[in-house]
Amino acid sequence: MSAPAVAVFAPDARGHFAPLRSVIAGMAERGATVHVFTAPEFAAEVQAAGGRFADMFGRYPIEAADDESIPVPSRYVTYAGHYAEAIIRDVSELGIALVVADTFAVIGRVVANALEVPYVSVLAGHNIAPGPYIEHVKANRQVETSERCRRAVELLRERYGIANASPFSYADGLSPHLNLLCEPPEWLTAGERRAFEPAAFIGSLAPARSLEAPRPPAGFRGRSPKVYAALGTVPWWYWPEIVTDTLETVARAVGATADLVISVGALDVPRERLAAMRSAGATVVEDLHTWAALGEADVFVTSQGANSTHEAAYSRVPMLSYPFHGDQTALAERCARFGIGLQLVDEPRAPLTTGAVVEGIAAIGERRAEFDEALERARGWELAVIESRAAVVERVLSLAHA
Repeated sequence: MSAPAVAVFAPDARGHFAPLRSVIAGMAERGATVHVFTAPEFAAEVQAAGGRFADMFGRYPIEAADDESIPVPSRYVTYAGHYAEAIIRDVSELGIALVVADTFAVIGRVVANALEVPYVSVLAGHNIAPGPYIEHVKANRQVETSERCRRAVELLRERYGIANASPFSYADGLSPHLNLLCEPPEWLTAGERRAFEPAAFIGSLAPARSLEAPRPPAGFRGRSPKVYAALGTVPWWYWPEIVTDTLETVARAVGATADLVISVGALDVPRERLAAMRSAGATVVEDLHTWAALGEADVFVTSQGANSTHEAAYSRVPMLSYPFHGDQTALAERCARFGIGLQLVDEPRAPLTTGAVVEGIAAIGERRAEFDEALERARGWELAVIESRAAVVERVLSLAHA
């Protein structure tokens, strides 16, 4: 059976690109020619995984398609309609037999439909069943759909075969061929899994060879316990004040008694707020990869994003949960049920107290043996889903010959 050419589409967002690394690597290892259409910042990782990088967002900037719609991912819907003709033309020259696309990369479905090839959807996040998730967004988030997005929706329906196109198509991209879930199967109930069939599990962690490589130093200074606090990327877009308040609360709670590293990302945080965190005893860094920090941390204060949750489980680091939106609340609840995390607040974005942080870290210390046992079990789930990837990749590639 000849090795096919595959087109992979990934948004310009690390949380959605990261789970695709293992799929790219797996297909390339089996001889497939893997063309990866994504952002320039991921070029080196695409090449390291064995893929061929195609600069989609540099050549076709999303801002030129839509810089107005909220939630921000609705702009990927506009993007698909705006650039469909040009990107279809680019891909048609490659002789592809299969498309693999993160659901946010709506353009992937458009290309597959236009070229009449099967497509595989990759669902970053936890239990993002389209119907309930879209209703949650409508009920709990600001929604402003640009006129350009509305026009793109009509175009996707009428010209490109997406009959149910909407401003929320970024969350409504299940494939009739195969859907890849970016978590171990133990994180979903049998009933939850049925919403995604036909489905297979690949997890969200990097290829095994990357996981086994030494991690770079994270910047802890040696005092114990080592506490790492990071609240992801998306919360900074919508709730920067709440994120800043929360991280400052963490600093005031334990900055003087723990070795605390806070990551704020490469963002425009007011200098006086950063100074307040540092004055409380925290080491504040702009750009620290969670993977590096978890190699040294004893406790992880997290918004419970899917990728960082599974990185913490693999790294056997207990979590203190402060969720903001989407699947984060469900992940926080599941971590508490699995015994690998504790919830700092009762509802998303609730005010955080220094007492809750102090009590959470103390509880982890007092019950560390219980957490270690539960984390070892959760790490086993991560290892098992990594072990199963070869069979999943074979299933993916088989679609190219169907």
